[in-house]
Amino acid sequence: MKPELSIIIPIYNEQDGLASLFARLYPALDALQTSYEIIFINDGSRDNSVAILAEQFRQRPDVTRVVLFNGNYGQHMAILAGFEASRGQIMVTLDADLQNPPEEIGNLVAKMREGYDYVGSIRRKRQDSAWRTLASKMMNRLRERITNIKITDQGNMLRAYGRNVIDLVNQCAEVNTFVPALAYTFARKPTEITVEHEERSAGESKYSLYSLIRLNFDLVTGFSLIPLQIFSMLGMLLSFSSAVLVIYLLARRFLFGAEAQGVFTLFAIAFFLMGVILFGIGLVGEYVGRIFQQVRARPRYVVQTILQDGMIQAEAEAPSYVRLEKRQVGR
Repeated sequence: MKPELSIIIPIYNEQDGLASLFARLYPALDALQTSYEIIFINDGSRDNSVAILAEQFRQRPDVTRVVLFNGNYGQHMAILAGFEASRGQIMVTLDADLQNPPEEIGNLVAKMREGYDYVGSIRRKRQDSAWRTLASKMMNRLRERITNIKITDQGNMLRAYGRNVIDLVNQCAEVNTFVPALAYTFARKPTEITVEHEERSAGESKYSLYSLIRLNFDLVTGFSLIPLQIFSMLGMLLSFSSAVLVIYLLARRFLFGAEAQGVFTLFAIAFFLMGVILFGIGLVGEYVGRIFQQVRARPRYVVQTILQDGMIQAEAEAPSYVRLEKRQVGR
């Protein structure tokens, strides 16, 4: 029998915090008194996470499934693999660091049962550094203006999705994407609730400053053409301004003769325009790079092994989406 609830948790080098996660997660789900499954996706961990997950699978094989990647493909690819493997009618994504309390899952499930097909969450009081909180708020506002995707707290991965939304997400073959935003575009009735936020139980964040910038670039360029349109309009404006400047300088030359005082001003204007042009070329390159990655049609990730239903499911026995070699989950 298929469970009502699927919990999807990406794992990357979380050995120090897994015991605490298990101690809170399973009791919280048992208390809901509904059928559930927990899908852990090991995203190429280099520590002892795999052994700990395998031991937990042996202890609770009835509700535990473990997907093992053959390398590190990123948090969002791990979530997509979890979506492909899930069997529930309600999917909940949760980070393994316990910053989002597992006890909040019940609140998301209750909201889903009211008829919503997408329930996001807003952290009541963030336990992150000041620079990260500020950067997140700035990017939230910029993303909402550019993409029209109304996600208040995009950095919070505690979210619930209906089966109708996940089935559509599973049909997508995007190489670089931001899962909550992608799912939001398919939701008929989305909403958000406020949840608690705690400090990490162990370890440190796997997102560096560069990773966060890269993620937000993917988010903006993956869901909107507005940045390209802005630069098209900016190019027309600068072209018009340059024409006006040329006419002005020609008029001054005829009226006052040759002048040398404005040379440095012209240099400053030229360097500014070159900076704008280089930034615009980089932006176009971002879109071209996404197209290049997409047309190569390489697997987004490769599943090495799945632990489920009291056995290790290997290539000969697995369905098409979990083949071990050269196979891409969800295309």
